Amino acid sequence: MFPATVIIALLMLLPLSLQAVTCNNSALPPSTPDSQFTVHGDGTVTDTVTGLMWKQCVEGLSGGDCSTGSAQTFTWQGALQRPASLNVGGGFAGYTDWRLPNLNELLSLVETCRNSPAINNVVFPNTPSSYVWSASANANVSDFAWRVYFNNGNSNNNFRPYSYGVRLVRSGQ
Repeated sequence: MFPATVIIALLMLLPLSLQAVTCNNSALPPSTPDSQFTVHGDGTVTDTVTGLMWKQCVEGLSGGDCSTGSAQTFTWQGALQRPASLNVGGGFAGYTDWRLPNLNELLSLVETCRNSPAINNVVFPNTPSSYVWSASANANVSDFAWRVYFNNGNSNNNFRPYSYGVRLVRSGQ
């Protein structure tokens, strides 16, 4: 029989294990573990590997668990303009230098051990399993731009007039 102090210590660790990123594929370790991020408590998180600061919620969602509101969608041109309108309107969390991430920055959020959504679900709660625009245009087809599908983490490009979600980023400092 375990001493009471051991049982209490194990019970205290239980909430920590419940808060870790949930992997759908237990054969893969998390590619974006919770420890990679600093959650600031103001709707932003910093990726300590890339140095980028992200809004925790996609545009249109808010609250500590990103469950208030409805995810907004934008054409690619609208997605490019969204940060400017946010920044001019006072910004978010005290910062006025938000921008649309490029494809590689957006791909850095993909969690390879899970899907639906393919993102760390603790750090970025209630992320829709849908497409999110990047700022990267297709160099070969002028009417197309790159997006990431947060259902499975794949990226591809599509017609710029189509509407998809937006997640904003800023350079950390």
